[in-house]
Amino acid sequence: MAQSSHRDDFFQTTAALDDQKRKIAKSQNTNGAPIRLQSKILAVAADPLSAGSVFVAQSGGTVRKVILETGETAAVFKGPTAPITSLCFSPDGRLLFAGCWDKTVWSWDVASQAPQRRYEGHTDFVRSVASVKFDGQDVLVTGGADAQILAFNIATGQRLCTLKGHAKGIQDLALDPLSLGSDGPDLVVFSAGSDREIRQFDLSKGTQDLTGTDALLAHETNVHKIFFDGDGDLWTASADKTSKCLVREDDWKPNLTLIHPDYVRDVVVHEQGGWVITACRDEEVRVWNRSTGKLHHTFSGHFEEVTGLVLQGSTVVSVGIDATIRQWSLKPDDLESAIAKAKATTTEEEEEQPNSGSMLTEEEERALAELMGED
Repeated sequence: MAQSSHRDDFFQTTAALDDQKRKIAKSQNTNGAPIRLQSKILAVAADPLSAGSVFVAQSGGTVRKVILETGETAAVFKGPTAPITSLCFSPDGRLLFAGCWDKTVWSWDVASQAPQRRYEGHTDFVRSVASVKFDGQDVLVTGGADAQILAFNIATGQRLCTLKGHAKGIQDLALDPLSLGSDGPDLVVFSAGSDREIRQFDLSKGTQDLTGTDALLAHETNVHKIFFDGDGDLWTASADKTSKCLVREDDWKPNLTLIHPDYVRDVVVHEQGGWVITACRDEEVRVWNRSTGKLHHTFSGHFEEVTGLVLQGSTVVSVGIDATIRQWSLKPDDLESAIAKAKATTTEEEEEQPNSGSMLTEEEERALAELMGED
């Protein structure tokens, strides 16, 4: 007997069907000027050589360079047959690197899209990649679901060191900007893990975790993303439904907590406007006042989980499982217009809703209350 693989032919709960209908309806919106692609977008990176384009990592195994103004795909980087999880560029911007589910890091020449060296060594998915120029050589740093951090000489492919300390997989890596700008020999990378820990490693010495057993424990569960702001403080995005600011001068203690209704997937800081922008599994992009921690505005448009954010000047670009790239202006006038439009839309929706108040009279309400209170 032939078997169907169509999801509508299988039993689904009423809640699942309602959510499916909601997403189908919401998918028609044009908020954020969506650029629609064919497969889920798992990561986004700013083009280091052009402010008008971004690179996106797709679940189908390709990386695309997309022109934001037109939505045109300017280049496609192919090779992997498994999902791409993360992106970065060489220090000079000429090479593109992509962490992949196939346990390797792929690389391409940005100008020609020609595949270059593959970097191997992880025993599980590669979840994060970063690069830096240090001590006369370009270095690629990778973090995997195998809980290891590897560093490679980009030119030769030689593995420089293997760093261990996490009990579970690495979720994200961020190079300490103050160690990059210092005159000393240290090069420190921060890592966020599925074990809820944030750790520090000195790449220059190839040493183990600098914090030893005293990892930073600011969250209750997975830390998905970490981001250094202009002051060198560390912002986090966690599955415990919060984003926090860890203050360097206060021994990395949190001084601000942004509470969300679902997992926080990414966080970036817009220095000029004083905003913190977060991406959430509940499909929303939120703008918070950096000084007060108050929610300023919520950009709604994605109809699936938002997986990544990147800043392009005063525009925040978001990507998601819904296979769309969306753009949200943080310019003061544009932000106020967005807030006014959102309030007007909410008012219209409330007016269209039928009266959901009680159908009982005051006397009937009283009688019901007495009945409910009886033993």
